[in-house]
Amino acid sequence: MGRGDLSDAEWNGLRPLLPVSKGRCGRWRDHRQVIDGILYGVRTGVQWPDVPERCGPWKTVYERHRLWSADGTWERLLKQVQAAADAAGDLDWVVAVDSTIVCAHQHAAGGPPRGAAASEPDDHALGRSRGGLTTKINLAADTRCRPLAFVLTPGQAGDAPTFPEVMARLRALRPVGRPRTTPDVVLADKAYSSRTIRAHLRQCGIRAVIPQPADQIAKRKKRGRAGGRPPAFDREQWHGVATQNEKTAAICLAGLHIAGIFIWSDR
Repeated sequence: MGRGDLSDAEWNGLRPLLPVSKGRCGRWRDHRQVIDGILYGVRTGVQWPDVPERCGPWKTVYERHRLWSADGTWERLLKQVQAAADAAGDLDWVVAVDSTIVCAHQHAAGGPPRGAAASEPDDHALGRSRGGLTTKINLAADTRCRPLAFVLTPGQAGDAPTFPEVMARLRALRPVGRPRTTPDVVLADKAYSSRTIRAHLRQCGIRAVIPQPADQIAKRKKRGRAGGRPPAFDREQWHGVATQNEKTAAICLAGLHIAGIFIWSDR
């Protein structure tokens, strides 16, 4: 077993959740061997032909990764791991929302002109700026920094407009009834301090812990009684993810889902 490969405990927890071959394309190469190759690529950020030979043919590793990225397998696995944590009472539903920008490698450019998957954006979540190609990762996480949902946008996109989509991705499956989609508290920084976001959270019965920028405070005070009361406020190594190397947003997003799966598995 190489460094970073699946441990026996991780494999035993993941194996029951994996899809099985339908038999139409012959037998699949051993899942554990292929997943070790996918993990190596996502952890190190190397090009797929450089995946070690012990993980099998690199084309098999990449095609399995591409297939599971397109059909949502990685995202489903992440949701199932989160559901197990929620059922065990290990999820407190205090959610923090934020974003980070990662530089895109030159090989990430030149993707297909139209999305390979139905959910693939035309821009492949790549934005152009003076700093080059960038992708923004919009993230919701729990109080232990374990990811709950991801949304990819071009690097120059704003944080606040993406907030509703991030919240819509929150979903914890339950054994009985509908999945839970509403947290108790949302933590965010000043970039998310807008009337629209606060109204949305208030309508959903979610407590907002978001500081106000100085200009918003000044405008509210200037309006006097019409400005309303101030909102309440309290204190608040994966290389393949740190740099965007993929040509499609679907495969890049799947890398985030893989990292999330193993972050939750280590809880």
